[in-house]
Amino acid sequence: MRSQPANPDFRSSFWLRVREFAVPPSMIEVATARRAGGDWAGACAAARVDVDVDLRSVARTHGRELAGRLRADLRHLAPDLLRWHLPRIAPDGLLRPGLTVPLARYDRGGRHGDAVHLVVRTPPAWADAGQRFSLALWDGPRRGSGPRRHPHPHPDRRFRLDLHRHLWDARRAGELRVRSGAQRTPEEGPGAASDPPATAERRQGWAVRRWPAEAAILLRAEGRTSGPVAVRVGAGRHLILEVASAGNGPGPPEVRVTSSSPRSGGGPHRPTPVLPDAATWVSPDLELLRDGLIEAGRLHPLVASALAPGHPAVTAPRVARAAQPHRVRCRGAWHRIGLVDGTLVALDHDPAEVRREELLAALTGTPLPCLRAIDEAHRHPECLPEVRARLDHGDTAGALAVVEALLGPDARVRDGALRDELETAALRRVTYGLFRTGLAGSGPGPATAERRRTRDRRSRPRHGIAR
Repeated sequence: MRSQPANPDFRSSFWLRVREFAVPPSMIEVATARRAGGDWAGACAAARVDVDVDLRSVARTHGRELAGRLRADLRHLAPDLLRWHLPRIAPDGLLRPGLTVPLARYDRGGRHGDAVHLVVRTPPAWADAGQRFSLALWDGPRRGSGPRRHPHPHPDRRFRLDLHRHLWDARRAGELRVRSGAQRTPEEGPGAASDPPATAERRQGWAVRRWPAEAAILLRAEGRTSGPVAVRVGAGRHLILEVASAGNGPGPPEVRVTSSSPRSGGGPHRPTPVLPDAATWVSPDLELLRDGLIEAGRLHPLVASALAPGHPAVTAPRVARAAQPHRVRCRGAWHRIGLVDGTLVALDHDPAEVRREELLAALTGTPLPCLRAIDEAHRHPECLPEVRARLDHGDTAGALAVVEALLGPDARVRDGALRDELETAALRRVTYGLFRTGLAGSGPGPATAERRRTRDRRSRPRHGIAR
């Protein structure tokens, strides 16, 4: 469910960064505990998911039977697992903005064309503070429910999880092992003559061996047994697969490439179905495991149980370690700076000497190396990239834990890059609140310019790799 970069090394480093910061273990632990206790709304709150679904209103509008099916799905929704698998963009691995992703389809009265969809909506890029997203219902372009201010309220054909419930439904998470290609089905066998060279598939990241089975699943969802399926293999690049029904035979459906460009699949009212990105590309978790770049314990527990059964998974939050005293060369000797009573201080200088040196520095004098090191830690610490990454992914608590481990819980952050990042994150949360309430209109909020200036300091601009 991503548009892959051409460089496989960048792809690996990209997903390692996402897996480190996007879904922290503390979120997984709290969301899992609340879901296991039957509190699906609390699990969504723990995973920073806003719920725009009112079950009572759904029962009145669409009937109790549909509301019951929706309630059952919400009770088994793993919002942290959903966040783990949502489409993302480079270079920072943030959620793909302005997207509507269908999760489930509920036909009304047995009519296939008349349905209600449970969807996920990500905010536009200018309002993506905290990397929050929302759950809503969509019941057609004319009667669409949910916030009308969303830039793309219609479900996206390329990014859809209604055919991949194992990526968000805890009841079916075990299907990931087969659907990702980690385990061959009996129909696929140990190998096939039509399989592409393994090196080419791994280099590009395409899940070619799964395309026939996934294309058949897509066609069945569209009410067809055969026909063309478009596969997006790059920006503006498509393959057209012609799928023939396998009948009652044991083998997979027959698939052949008939074109390298998209075309209509039966007229304007029946466009060619597009293979979802979740089926087009190899699971990034499977790639990282196969390449030995990540341990099973660092994966989401439901993902680890499917791809690496028997290995322990991370369920407890990572606790920031208390900062150890740092050594600084000062006046020909090695001095220490460390935390005392919640603040970072020079341990080898008495308070009277420190006050004199601070006064001298205020009068444009040169401060002690120990004081310079403390000032640098407040303004531009070595942990700034980690703090910035956590803030970008909405892990404010994790970012503050890193800062407190370095500077102490009672420290007052001085003017500099660290304070700029913290203030920008706060402004962006205000912008997101204005977007949610409809008070920000359809354009950027007040924090956009400052956020753009912050991102301009980075070495790599944002570009398209979405999953």
